[in-house]
Amino acid sequence: MAEEISDALLNLLHGQGMLDDLQFEELAGEFRRTATPSLQLLQDFGIMKRDDILHVIASALGTSVVTLKDRELSAELLKLLPARVAQMYCCLPVGMENGVLQVALADPLNPQMADEIQFAAKRDVQIVVADPAEIRRGVDRFYAQAETEDYAEILKELGDEKLAAGATAAGDNAQTNEELANQVPIVKFVNLVLQQAVLDRASDIHFEPFETEFRIRYRVDGALYEMSPPPKHLALPVASRIKIMANLNISEMRLPQDGRINLQVGDKMVDLRVSTLPTAFGESIVLRVLDRSSVNLEIESLGFPKYLYDFVTEVIQRPNGIFIVTGPTGCGKTTTLYSCLRRVNTIDSKLLTAEDPVEYDIDGIMQVAINDVLGMTFGKALRSFLRQDPDIIMVGEMRDLETAQISIQASLTGHLVLSTLHTNDSPGAVTRLVDMGVEPFLISSTLMAVLGQRLVRKICSNCRTPFEPTEQQLALLGLSPHDLGDKVFHYGRGCSTCNDTGYKGRKGIYELLVISDAIRNLINDRAPTVVLRQKAVELGMVTLREDGLRSIFDGDTTIEEVIKYT
Repeated sequence: MAEEISDALLNLLHGQGMLDDLQFEELAGEFRRTATPSLQLLQDFGIMKRDDILHVIASALGTSVVTLKDRELSAELLKLLPARVAQMYCCLPVGMENGVLQVALADPLNPQMADEIQFAAKRDVQIVVADPAEIRRGVDRFYAQAETEDYAEILKELGDEKLAAGATAAGDNAQTNEELANQVPIVKFVNLVLQQAVLDRASDIHFEPFETEFRIRYRVDGALYEMSPPPKHLALPVASRIKIMANLNISEMRLPQDGRINLQVGDKMVDLRVSTLPTAFGESIVLRVLDRSSVNLEIESLGFPKYLYDFVTEVIQRPNGIFIVTGPTGCGKTTTLYSCLRRVNTIDSKLLTAEDPVEYDIDGIMQVAINDVLGMTFGKALRSFLRQDPDIIMVGEMRDLETAQISIQASLTGHLVLSTLHTNDSPGAVTRLVDMGVEPFLISSTLMAVLGQRLVRKICSNCRTPFEPTEQQLALLGLSPHDLGDKVFHYGRGCSTCNDTGYKGRKGIYELLVISDAIRNLINDRAPTVVLRQKAVELGMVTLREDGLRSIFDGDTTIEEVIKYT
């Protein structure tokens, strides 16, 4: 979890005259752009030391600073603050004085959070100030086992016969559903599931009702993991609870709905994108976790090889043309494009994006949400964009001929266009545009490059172990033992750091098709994907498989991951 003290800190220091107007504006701008904790920003800019900042906060709140490093906390003290509260608000009980519980809070300048902790602890609480990094480590250390105990405890509450009978009797009655959804055990359960998913770095949370069971799964680093299944009768109240949180219509169970939830977890706000889908046994709900603080929108953080980094940073500075990123859903295309936009987001450029939906808010960029129901299509947005005098346009996805044609028109009239397509590889993007009905000569005259990408899981650095691959494994990669030389293969044994999966985090593998004169000629001749690919490889294109091998030899990923995604 991010170490964060909210931007209220900047306002406090500015109000006390410790920051001048110029410093305040610069730091506030950097905070909005990067979501870097303001405590960290003040140190990075060399304005104040961490200890001095903590004492200023404590002085403003009329409290004290405590040191948590190497501090032991008794089991009796820890029991006074439930694990889910410590995890959700990133706080630790550090002492008891005159019947008042002293709690170190990572974001002490947030009065609402302090009130909620007091309510959850059911006793008077005094907030004290400590280093957020130490608080985070303390929560991980002292409450590591308690999460599963909390989950099991709530599941017991949910097995209550009255609750089961109420859920069974509710059926399609909206009022009864709402009453059930607002019952304390249901609220606690949903909050715990969402909070745990964020702490486990899940990208998606799936609530899936079946005939005889109700399943909850998290997607972490691209793989799905199942939680202990709750009772089947909870499917309806849990779905209703999520719909209430997302401001959706809980009485509508026959049509898909989309919404958003803003959730406070620890010291940060997380955005959850909600999608409901009616199925034979209830509503399937999927939540996409959009945690801005865990996404580094800098090109340097994408892990591009040097040749690719140099090309992309050069191509996005060009005055016009089309640059497409391609790959399946969930392969990081949007993150790559956002990183490109961040690089060219300067005061002398006007940037417009059309997205379905807008995933991350970026300061200084005009972002438009597509809504087909209201008639706000990609085509309509793009036609309006051309009258808004932009320099750079990002199109969330080229879905149809109209979107592709307007993007090409924008490129021909002096705009740089960035977009995505769903194809298996970079040469396939050209064929896809032709299949849509775009004239080949328009593609060849506007398209500058296509970047194909995938996300593979990274081997956990804590349990990474070298091993000797079998001939069968090498054959799957198209290699023989003679090709290896002194190259070493690795895998993750599995440890507590990676939840015994052997993997932690993901990285990109890439395939860049540069539209050279030879490729342009083939496009004009309507050459099939296979021919385009062969020519591109002849001209030096590194394929996804070859880039995957680079990641294997660098010790970043495994043979299985590369075979799975290439």
